[in-house]
Amino acid sequence: MKKKYFSIYLLFLFSAFYANAQNADSIMIRKIADEILMHSKAYENLEFLCKKIGSRLSGSVNASKAINATVAMLKAAGADTVYLQPCMVPHWVRGAKEVAYAILPGNKKYPLSVCAIGNTIATKPGAVSAEVVEVKSMEALHELGNTVKGKIVFFNFKMNPLYLETFRAYGEAGNGRRIGPAQAAKYGAVAAIVRSLASNIDDYPHTGTTQYNDSFPKIAAIAISTKDAEWLSNAIINNKRLKVFFKTSCKMLPDVQSYNVVGEITGTCKPWEIITVGGHLDSWDLGEGAQDDGAGCVQSIEIIRAFKQMSIKPKRTIRVVLFMNEENGLRGGIAYAKHAEKYKELIVFALESDAGGYTPRGFFTNAKAEVRRKIESWLPLFKNYGVYYLIDGQGGADIGPLEPMGTVLAGLAPDSQRYFDLHHAANDVFEAVSKRELDLGAVNMAAFVWLVSEYGFF
Repeated sequence: MKKKYFSIYLLFLFSAFYANAQNADSIMIRKIADEILMHSKAYENLEFLCKKIGSRLSGSVNASKAINATVAMLKAAGADTVYLQPCMVPHWVRGAKEVAYAILPGNKKYPLSVCAIGNTIATKPGAVSAEVVEVKSMEALHELGNTVKGKIVFFNFKMNPLYLETFRAYGEAGNGRRIGPAQAAKYGAVAAIVRSLASNIDDYPHTGTTQYNDSFPKIAAIAISTKDAEWLSNAIINNKRLKVFFKTSCKMLPDVQSYNVVGEITGTCKPWEIITVGGHLDSWDLGEGAQDDGAGCVQSIEIIRAFKQMSIKPKRTIRVVLFMNEENGLRGGIAYAKHAEKYKELIVFALESDAGGYTPRGFFTNAKAEVRRKIESWLPLFKNYGVYYLIDGQGGADIGPLEPMGTVLAGLAPDSQRYFDLHHAANDVFEAVSKRELDLGAVNMAAFVWLVSEYGFF
């Protein structure tokens, strides 16, 4: 009986200790939230990136300007050290504005809203004009096979509206853009048109990267707005031999020297254990790269500013990394992982924000069972700030190369229902970002970083 009471007593003590610890953590996170919600510089920094610099495609002059600007932002935030990490990046140039139209009976022209897909070649010998063949799945293309020779293949892959998780719909439909042009070239197609990866019907074409296969010829590829994709699909039903004309002027130049931007707060207890947090500094050239991914960059910088302003001395080193070249090469993320491996850095945790600056809902994570249970024990601390759950996932493209090193990966998961309205499109501009939502994301990221710094995972 005495043993039974003693066990109950120990359980009571443990519960009381745990409750007190949770209460102390809650108070600390509240202080961090107050600092960010009252004094954040994230929105101000984002405005500078978007309005004073603009789009930041890898290899461009604007990308270089953004590197210099964010170095200054990290220094102003109070980082202990700020430095550049070199990486060679591809230099793709869009060139003159694209022209495209459908050729209707009587030689009438119906203009189409299009843009060249990233990393593609220009139309040869200057423009392309051919019959269009529509496919709604990769299997449909393979069934048509060589019958598409000499034609333009139209990949009309819609994002599945039944998926609440829009990134799942994006991943499935994105196959048409990523490998579609190369597969069409395999069968002799002269060009490709790809339905934009957008959740809604609108006039904006959405760019993104395609991957050529060196075993096949390279053909020009364009993205078409969802509104015109719907029109084109219906037009083909009425005219099986419908032709489309389009012209692009893009080209790939030699690789260019560029950099990841890095800022650190040195840990006081275990400085060799590194917590990486960041987003990607590069963006596509059509808009201002506000949601993708200026938001993630300024949220990460805000963590350093808030911690320094509050005189928080993290136990583990906090390293903000603004990655270069996520959009069309991932060279920055690869370079970061190689550097860490070469110098045997112990990166215990990496958190990325690359899903927009919308209202936070949860975190993606690849954590194994033991670590996941620990993170789940922290979830009640986030509920007052909009985060309720964990989602299985790797967290982000730039931190993905760290996974083989055993790094626990996570990513901020904001509400994604509006993200693909502007992803990789001209309407990804500063005005599309809410200061309140942006700061709430920074609050949750800062809280997660602080908890890992304070307690670790093991």
